[in-house]
Amino acid sequence: MLAILSVLFLCLSNPVCGVFQKLYCSISESCDCDFKPNIRDLEWDLYKNVYGQHLAQEIVSEEVARFLQNKSPERPLVLSFHGSSGTGKTLVSSMLGNHLYGSAMSSPYVHQFVPTLHFSLPDRVKEYRKELKSWVQGNLTECARSVFFFEEMEKMPPGLIDVLEPFLGPSHIVFRTNYRKAIYIFIGTTGEEVIKKLALESRQAGRDREEIKLAELEEAIARAVYNSTTSGFFQSSIIQQKLITRYVPFLPLSRRHVERCVHSQLCQRGICGRSDVVEAVGGDMIYTPAQGQYFSSTGCKAVPAKINLFL
Repeated sequence: MLAILSVLFLCLSNPVCGVFQKLYCSISESCDCDFKPNIRDLEWDLYKNVYGQHLAQEIVSEEVARFLQNKSPERPLVLSFHGSSGTGKTLVSSMLGNHLYGSAMSSPYVHQFVPTLHFSLPDRVKEYRKELKSWVQGNLTECARSVFFFEEMEKMPPGLIDVLEPFLGPSHIVFRTNYRKAIYIFIGTTGEEVIKKLALESRQAGRDREEIKLAELEEAIARAVYNSTTSGFFQSSIIQQKLITRYVPFLPLSRRHVERCVHSQLCQRGICGRSDVVEAVGGDMIYTPAQGQYFSSTGCKAVPAKINLFL
């Protein structure tokens, strides 16, 4: 093995040996594409710019740090983001891309799948399965540190995502590819009712928001995504085999969180001092439930449009 790696190393400077370079990168510990992780900046970004999501902040920063500190992980890092629209799932995904590759979704090693764009025809699931398997396998061969984002899992055709099961488990080598260094992020709204229910009960009981623990939600989210017919994980072998590293709940946002989003957006436009706009946008949002008005129905998603309305 040492002799083979020595030959491959000598070959790296030769353009003709591009294929061997890809092979070397996929099996060695010293070649990681353009992977430039900055965990400290990721943690700072999460805590500075993600509002009301102590669970997501803690889980993402801890799991990513733990995964990257292990030079020879037994399996990939698989995180599943769950929560209502506008609670920060896409924002955190973008932060991961930025702080792992420095270029968010524009890196050739960061891959994004959107069901309505890539898997839009239900009668082509078998074809999609073959394409997805080939795509993931090919990109892992190209770069073992590939990052895969699967958006809108609630719109993913059931049965499609299970084709990834061999890539997510603890096998050493799969399809001639070292797949254990990859990161998979699944993003969806399935499970939001479970999260909202606990958040509401906690609020009504007078519990501080930060007292909510992952242990109170993780199993319930797993059951919800497994049993929901509108989930891409419906009766999924990935759930059965417990191949998700962590389920990451995104809690519904209160008015103070929305107003922090407004202030942040205004600062990006160079007008941090417009407290009148902050208050106007916060007051113009719809909050639920009707009795209590605790949580924004759209989170921070409608904030940019509302700001334009009040400027």
